[in-house]
Amino acid sequence: MRIFDPHIHMTSRTTDDYRAMYDSGVRALVEPSFWLGQPRTSPASFFDYFDALLGWEPFRASQYGIAHHCTLALNPKEANDPRCTPVLDALPRYLEKDSVVAVGEIGYDSMTPAEDTALSAQLQLAADHGLPALVHTPHRDKLAGLHRTIDVVRESDLAPELVLLDHLNETTVKDALDSGCWAGFSIYPDTKMDEDRMITVLRNHGTDRILVNSAADWGKSDPLKTRKVADTMLKAGFDEDDVDKVLWRNPVAFYGQSGRLQLDLAAPGPLHEGNSILRGGE
Repeated sequence: MRIFDPHIHMTSRTTDDYRAMYDSGVRALVEPSFWLGQPRTSPASFFDYFDALLGWEPFRASQYGIAHHCTLALNPKEANDPRCTPVLDALPRYLEKDSVVAVGEIGYDSMTPAEDTALSAQLQLAADHGLPALVHTPHRDKLAGLHRTIDVVRESDLAPELVLLDHLNETTVKDALDSGCWAGFSIYPDTKMDEDRMITVLRNHGTDRILVNSAADWGKSDPLKTRKVADTMLKAGFDEDDVDKVLWRNPVAFYGQSGRLQLDLAAPGPLHEGNSILRGGE
């Protein structure tokens, strides 16, 4: 079984997680830039983070046989902090990097005017750079937030087939798919979606334009949730082709629109940027 986790925050995870993910079938992932929990106070802290997603984290993943790509953006939560918004001016040079396969996470947290501005600006950046966009739908007032997001997407220059609406649930999936966008579901231990609810969504809406991710981060989360969804699908009567479509071909198709996916992984060298830091690699 091959698995592509289209949304996971490996900066927050350990090498044990990488090993367990590989053993469960994960061979590729996308790491979106996001809020780190501790508020950032200047654009420079974003740039160091972006550089890590472009260099160190792909190297770390390669030690465990996993191809790493990323999405970069000013996230919705920190779009409300005027100390952080100058990041928007610097994003274009980062979006030229080969391993950046989308603009993201963008979208809404509290649905403020500042978030409106950041979302519109970054959808335009995606259109200007020929990239897809990964959009975070809000955890509160989710249906209203989805409708507001879809309206902004329709007003933008970015085609809906280049937009992934993430963190969806049963109340938002139909409208998301009807918009022409892709639909993403985060599987969590206690919040968001779980495996059984995901099976119900797949039975009711099919497997086209649907992606499943773990969104594992610094909170209570599980980087093996993609494999657990795959196993649950098989037990529920879906066949191996259905599993491969949802857990591999769909994320490849969505992020492949960037023209930058590199799934043939070369073996890591002994050095990273001149430093001998290989520790415990496989």
